[in-house]
Amino acid sequence: MVRLLEKRQRTASVLTFFAIATFSLHILVLFLFLLQGLNIRQLSLRKPPNFVQLINGKPVANIDDLTREPEAIRQFISKTMISMFSWSGTLPPQTIEEVASPKPDLGILINTPQGSSQKITTSSWVASFALSEDFRKGFLSTVAEMTPPEVFSENSNQVMTSQLVIKRVYPPKQIAPGKWQVGMVADLVQKNRVGGAKLITPFNKDFLVRAADYFANPQADNSTDLQKAIYSVRADRLEIYEIRNLCLLDNYNPNKNQSKQCGTGQTSDSFIR
Repeated sequence: MVRLLEKRQRTASVLTFFAIATFSLHILVLFLFLLQGLNIRQLSLRKPPNFVQLINGKPVANIDDLTREPEAIRQFISKTMISMFSWSGTLPPQTIEEVASPKPDLGILINTPQGSSQKITTSSWVASFALSEDFRKGFLSTVAEMTPPEVFSENSNQVMTSQLVIKRVYPPKQIAPGKWQVGMVADLVQKNRVGGAKLITPFNKDFLVRAADYFANPQADNSTDLQKAIYSVRADRLEIYEIRNLCLLDNYNPNKNQSKQCGTGQTSDSFIR
């Protein structure tokens, strides 16, 4: 009888140990699943790496997400402003046929501060995505007020065009981590397509630029040409968050603070945030 009780106790002890070991193993597996889930979530939220192109053309990952090459910043400013203020009345060609016969630009309606609606060109609207979201809306209203309705005229004798002629873009001055100040001297040239009458307006601006995040288009194969253009604008990982008027005093040098704010007519006051 005693031997039978001892045998039952040993069996119960083995079963208890097995149950505890099994339970502990389940807890360990659950902990590993939770840890793996947290790692996957961190990977999904991680910013894509910023790449720097070397002289030989090979891209390398840049550890500092706030670092940008000075020449890349200057090219970003030039490209954005040229797209913003080059108005031809036609859409950029997407095929060989459209080079010879471009499609007319129907424009995009934008609300103005006066409560009315005016058109801006499609290229201006796409280029505006290089601006920070809080600055973009007000800036588009200003561009809409500047854009002549004749840009969209169906009468070829009345069509007006515009071109931004950049004279100089100064080297960026870093004002904070991931933020720069860039001066630009240019002229905004508007003219009638027929007759060639010109209106030249000085366009001297100080741009405040900052590093920005970018996420690739998740549906690149199914995107429209307009969506692809917008994603390409954001691919520079930069955005303009303020534009200031610039008066030139002798030779402009942002490091010596030789600039002041001043009005320059049509394109001045409303550009200040």
